Amino acid sequence: MKYIFNLIIILALASVAGIIYFYSQIKIDISKIVDYNPKLTTHIYDKNGDLVAYIFDEENRQYAKFSEISPRIIEALIAIEDTAFFEHGGINYEAIFRAAIKDIQAMSLVEGASTLTQQLVKNMLLTREKKFTRKLKELIISYEVEYTLTKEQIIERYLNQVYFGHGYYGIKTAALGYFKKNLDELSLKEISMLVGLPKAPSSYDPTRHLDLSLSRANNVLLRMHNIGWITTKEYQAAIKETPKIYDQTLTQNKAPYLVDETIKQLTPLYPDIRYGGYKITLNADLKVQEIAQNALKFGYNEILKRNKDANTTVLNGAMIVTNPTNGDILALVGGVDYAKSNFNRATQSSRQPGSSFKPFIYQIALNQGLSPQSKIADISRIYEGVNKNNKEDQDWKPKNFSGNFKGLITLNDALKQSRNLATINLLNSIGLDVVQRDLEDFGFKDIPNNLSIALGSFGVSLMDYSEQYSIFPGLGTRHETRLINFVENKNGEIFKFEPKSSEIIKPEQAYLMIKMLQDVVNNGTGRSAKVDGIELAGKTGTTNESVDAWFCGFGPEIQVLIWYGNDNNTPMRYVEGGSRTAAPVFKQFMQDFIAEYPQTKRKFDMPPGVYRRVYNGVDALYTTTSPLPKEQNNILEKQDREGIIF
Repeated sequence: MKYIFNLIIILALASVAGIIYFYSQIKIDISKIVDYNPKLTTHIYDKNGDLVAYIFDEENRQYAKFSEISPRIIEALIAIEDTAFFEHGGINYEAIFRAAIKDIQAMSLVEGASTLTQQLVKNMLLTREKKFTRKLKELIISYEVEYTLTKEQIIERYLNQVYFGHGYYGIKTAALGYFKKNLDELSLKEISMLVGLPKAPSSYDPTRHLDLSLSRANNVLLRMHNIGWITTKEYQAAIKETPKIYDQTLTQNKAPYLVDETIKQLTPLYPDIRYGGYKITLNADLKVQEIAQNALKFGYNEILKRNKDANTTVLNGAMIVTNPTNGDILALVGGVDYAKSNFNRATQSSRQPGSSFKPFIYQIALNQGLSPQSKIADISRIYEGVNKNNKEDQDWKPKNFSGNFKGLITLNDALKQSRNLATINLLNSIGLDVVQRDLEDFGFKDIPNNLSIALGSFGVSLMDYSEQYSIFPGLGTRHETRLINFVENKNGEIFKFEPKSSEIIKPEQAYLMIKMLQDVVNNGTGRSAKVDGIELAGKTGTTNESVDAWFCGFGPEIQVLIWYGNDNNTPMRYVEGGSRTAAPVFKQFMQDFIAEYPQTKRKFDMPPGVYRRVYNGVDALYTTTSPLPKEQNNILEKQDREGIIF
C-alpha cells in the first residue's frame, strides 16, 4: 500500500512537471470555445407560422441560451457527469487520483475522470484517442477555458455542442426531436433520458434502444436521489414513467419542392443558409400546399385510369398557386412524387403553353381598339414559307382542333372555343411586330418571330407564366412571384422581401379579358373547371399531339396554373389535353380550397371605365379604348379592308 502511495506521489509530481512542460510548448487556441459559433439549423415556416422544414449541414442543431435551460436539467447533468462542477477549476484532481489508481491496477486507461469542461474541450478541440499527451493537453486547455469563461457559459456550450443521438446536436434539438417538447416542458424522466445520452448516444438512442435509454435515465434519477437533489416521491414517480418517443425524420420536410426553391433563391444572398440558424417565413400556406399536392395527384391518377399503358417513369405534372393581387406563392408543386424525382417542373422546366397563351394575343387586340364583340375570320389560310428547302420554313397551313371553320366569329367566341385559325388571323392583322413588342411589356422573353406563337409554340416555366398571367386577375398589374416573405438571422435582424409590381395595361382593359375568360369556364373549353358559387376564369391549353396539357385559371384572389406531360416531351395519349386532363384538376383544387377557406372572395370587382349595353342581343361590355364594333376607329376600318376583322 505504501508502494502505491509513493507511486501516486511520483505520478502526481510527474503530471505537474508534464503540465508545466506542455504549457510552455503548445500554443493554446481556445477561441473556438470562447467565441462559440456552431453550425445551426435553419427553420422554414409557412405564412401561418407552421413549420415547413428544418435544413442543416451535417449537424442538426437548435441553439438554447442558458436562460432557456431549466435548473433541473443542470442538476441532472452535473449529478451524473460532474457533481463537483461548480467547485473545481476545470480539473477534478481527486477524481484524477481515484482513476489513476484503477488505471495503474489495470496497467491501462480504464477509467476517466473528465469534468464537463474537459468533455467540452475534448469534443471541440481534441481527438478521442487515449494517450497521456492528449490528456495533458486536455487538462491545460480546460484550465484556460475555466479561467476565461463562467460556469454558466461552459454549461451552455456543452449542452448545445454535444451529440444526443438520432442526428440531434444540442439538448434543445433532442427535446424537440424525441419528445416534441420545449426544454421548459420536459418531465424529470425525459430530462434524465436526455442528459444520459451523451455518454453513448447510439446505444442510448430511445428510438432504437428504449430499454437501455430508460435504464440509463433511472441511473441518473438514482444519483439525483442519493445526493438529495430530488425527493423520494419525485424519484418513485419518475422511475415509473415511460415517455412517448417520436421517431421522425430530421428535416421534418412537409413540402420538399417548396424547400428546394427556397434554398435556391436564398443561397446567393446567404451562402450559409444551411447552417446559419436562419428563420425563414414563406408566403406559402401548408394547407394550400397539401390541397395542391392532392389535386395534382388526383389528375395524375385519372390519366393512368384512362391509359393503362402510360409510362409512369416519365409522366408527370406541376402546379403553382399564387395570390394574383400581390404575387405571393401560396403553393408550389414541382412533380407528382418528390421521392421519385426531385426535379422541379414548376421552376426548372420550360414547356410550350399551347392555347393557354391565346388570352395574351386577345388582350393585345383589345388594347389596340377591338372589343370582345369585334369579329374575326375563322378561315383557313396558307402562309408561304420563304425557303421551301428548309423544313422549318416551308408553307404553313394551320387548322382548328375540330377541323372545321366558323367563318366570321366574335373575339369572345373565338377565345371561348379556342379557335386556332381565328387567333392566327387576329395576330396577323395586328402585326407580329406589335404583338412581340407588347408581349415583352407583359414580361415574356425570347418570343420567336413567327405567327405560330399564337398557338403558344415556345417554352415557358410555370413560375414565369404565373407572373405573366397575373396581369388578368391583377386588373392590368403584373405582380412578381414572391416565395419568401422575410428572413431573420440568428441575431434577430430581419430582411423583408417586398412585393414588386408594375402596371402594364389599364384595369378596365384587363377586366374585359377576365369576363372573356369567365365565358371560357362557363360555356367554353374550360367548362370542366367550373365550380358553383364562385366566379372563375381561365384557359385550357393543349400542344400538338397532346405533348402538353394546361389549365391556367383564377378567381378574384387566387390563381392556379396546372401542367401535365411527359418529361421526355413525347406525346401523351391523344385524349389528353387541357379540357380533359388539367381543367378538372383546377376544379378539384378550387372545391377543396373553398372548403378550407370559405371566406375567400367570390366575385370579381368591375373597375371604373367599363360599360355595359345590349349589343346584337348580347349583354356586352366595352370601354372607351375598346368600343363596340360600329363605334370603332380607323384601326378597325384598316383591318376591315384587309378582309380579316369585321
